[in-house]
Amino acid sequence: MFDRLVSVDTLVAHLDDPSWRIFDCRHDLQNTEYGAQAYAKGHIPGALYLHLDRDLSGPMNGKNGRHPLPDIDAFAKRMSECGVGPDTQVVAYDNEGSIFASRLWWMLRWLGHDKVAVLDGGVPGWRRAKLPFETEVRPVAPAQFVPRTQAIQVDTAFIEAKLRTPDMLLLDARSEERFAGENETLDPVGGHIPGAVNRFYFDNLDDAGCYFKPADELHAEFVDLLDNHDPHTVIQQCGSGVTACHNLLAMEVAGLHGSKLYVGSWSAWCSDPARPYVTGDQPG
Repeated sequence: MFDRLVSVDTLVAHLDDPSWRIFDCRHDLQNTEYGAQAYAKGHIPGALYLHLDRDLSGPMNGKNGRHPLPDIDAFAKRMSECGVGPDTQVVAYDNEGSIFASRLWWMLRWLGHDKVAVLDGGVPGWRRAKLPFETEVRPVAPAQFVPRTQAIQVDTAFIEAKLRTPDMLLLDARSEERFAGENETLDPVGGHIPGAVNRFYFDNLDDAGCYFKPADELHAEFVDLLDNHDPHTVIQQCGSGVTACHNLLAMEVAGLHGSKLYVGSWSAWCSDPARPYVTGDQPG
């Protein structure tokens, strides 16, 4: 089993390792050029930049959510250009509590590349260690990334079929406020899918919002939340399939394996006004 999180010290020890590839995934949903600008000002040595909208998402059609998955061949080509081959250890990081890094982590696992981890602490952890950044974009030798799609995602039809049944537990990674349908600023409708349980992704982090909580602490919290549900019946969702990856990663760190991602999430669900939804802080 490959590590899902790597420490700053471990990454430092492999900065010059040609079999490791580092990706900067910084992003801001309100200012979508922030990540590229921050990367240009300074990034972890050797890191390459991936943009949430241009690299880690595909075109929207009004029904598939705000961050649908990209074309598999196009993403595989991008990974090949970035030097990711079958034996490459990938490490992803960001400055936002690892939510965007977790999206890349999940996507690579979706395409059969298990040698991928998230840098625990991200940019804040790197700064705390007083380690250097660089502005240089180092050239990398291309590799051959061959996607092998894994069945770790579900679509809206699956959610509709399993709604309100014991065969599925929906975990919603959005904030308590957005889960309740209050002050919704990203999607046209506020609320949540009936039966969903709220687990704000930020609760996976320590009190400083920097590092993931210890595995045993995450395990206890998720076991309580799952209420005897098998992890394989858990479907992770959020607003658009990004922060849900953080909960999925946290469950894997906790040793609770097998949950899947509803990529379209709330933004796809609420695109059809005929679908039911609930407001307030209860599952419904």
